[in-house]
Amino acid sequence: MKKGGIKPNSQPAGIAATPPKRIHGSIAHDLGVAIVTGQYPPGGPLPGEIEFSEKLNVSRTVYREAIRILAAKGLVESRPKTGTRVTERARWNLLDPDVLAWMFAGEPSVDFIRDLFELRMMVEPSAAELAAIRRTPDDLARMGAALATMARHGLATPEGQDADQLFHHALLEATRNAPLVCLSSSIAAAVGWTTIFKQRKRELPRDPVEDHRVLFDAIVAGDAAAARATMVSLIENALRDTEMGL
Repeated sequence: MKKGGIKPNSQPAGIAATPPKRIHGSIAHDLGVAIVTGQYPPGGPLPGEIEFSEKLNVSRTVYREAIRILAAKGLVESRPKTGTRVTERARWNLLDPDVLAWMFAGEPSVDFIRDLFELRMMVEPSAAELAAIRRTPDDLARMGAALATMARHGLATPEGQDADQLFHHALLEATRNAPLVCLSSSIAAAVGWTTIFKQRKRELPRDPVEDHRVLFDAIVAGDAAAARATMVSLIENALRDTEMGL
């Protein structure tokens, strides 16, 4: 994957016709990618709003809105006299779906990839166990529909990848555990980006849909122990596939 980032002397295509809300979102995206890929290192300054606005031919208001987005995700802080600076990595909200996307817009480190799988291993097996106990017919219908879409399109396609994320999102929602449900978007994003990442240079070494089918069957049966064990196996297989592509 190519590293993203800001091209200081260029103007984004079509910027004049882009609604303001989309403009500041686009600038936040480009700056976010530039920050997490190291083009703007922690502790370093970002361009001032006057300089930046003139280079991209956007209003200072648009630039300030983009900075607010980054600040809310912990990537930057603005102070009087010192301007806007990149914060230390420890303050970044790495579980924010946008930040995850920005990390994968570059070439994330092997350690970061493994950290994501460690997080999944800590969260998802217990979530699968709870889902097997607490799932409703509606939860099963959503997971079943996502599984059918995954099987129909495969995980090498955007449709299959979206369905994969929906499957994991629905599983966490089926736990009926509010803090876990708050993690569902982050876990789904981690699943989606690692799936894309592991096949960026080669085809998937095997079809992981069957792992999801076995997991779904355990949840349908209400077998909590089998659901936990199957999720552990699914994550281990996914990590193994990803490491083969590193």
